[in-house]
Amino acid sequence: MKIICDVCPNFCRLEENQIGFCRARKNIGGESVSINYGKITSIALDPIEKKPLYRFLPNTYVLSVGSFGCNLRCPFCQNHSISMCGETAQTVDIEKEDLIEKALQLNNCSGVAFTYNEPLIGWEYVRDTAKLCKEKNLATVVVTNGYVNTNILEKVLPYIDAMNIDLKSFNPEFYKKIHGDLDSVKSTIELASRHCHVEVTVLVVPNENDSQEEITALSKWLMAIDKDIPLHITRFFPRYKYSHLSPTPVRKIYEFVEIAKKYLNFVYAGNC
Repeated sequence: MKIICDVCPNFCRLEENQIGFCRARKNIGGESVSINYGKITSIALDPIEKKPLYRFLPNTYVLSVGSFGCNLRCPFCQNHSISMCGETAQTVDIEKEDLIEKALQLNNCSGVAFTYNEPLIGWEYVRDTAKLCKEKNLATVVVTNGYVNTNILEKVLPYIDAMNIDLKSFNPEFYKKIHGDLDSVKSTIELASRHCHVEVTVLVVPNENDSQEEITALSKWLMAIDKDIPLHITRFFPRYKYSHLSPTPVRKIYEFVEIAKKYLNFVYAGNC
């Protein structure tokens, strides 16, 4: 039975047993099933500032977990070894109860962060684990590209305390290049900011999204939602298919920070 997966705006049309563009969902018996549920490729205890979240539970740590797959195709992905991987990824099965127990045993661990790959393509594990976090007074963090449909986001948001949303660019044409859609990500930021703490990250890639006009438009748009949404303007380093490029000049990052500060109350330079 052919289906349309409604998890993200790619709306993959899947034949029986076909895997979607994200490499993490499969048509099984006429349903879009997460094949990365509880399959962990990466786990680490991180400072929460590394997510980055600078204005949510500062000076604490989160137990960070990631699986495999992603529904975008960023040529500069720093985690491409897992985000561009599928069922062949090396994983460890971790039940949600075991993950919570591990977090509770760690010193100064404030909660669990779903990160490294795109967590919302496997939203069921995020939701189920986050529910248990709430019961144990652990915070829940999602680090996401924001490319998710509203019907899925609304199923997860009641259990999420904070999100960092990666706004790849403020140019619709840029999003087309990475197989995404700017308006969908903007919608995620708007909706999430009404339900939990949100911080936004933009990675400045040379000759791609590094114009003053773009950072100005982005900052003005965020200001219209809430001037207190923190914006992280981060420096690109050569990665994956963009390993031939030079890092973003440090001066440009600080130049963009000053532009954004005209509109937003909390702006930070990253990777400088």
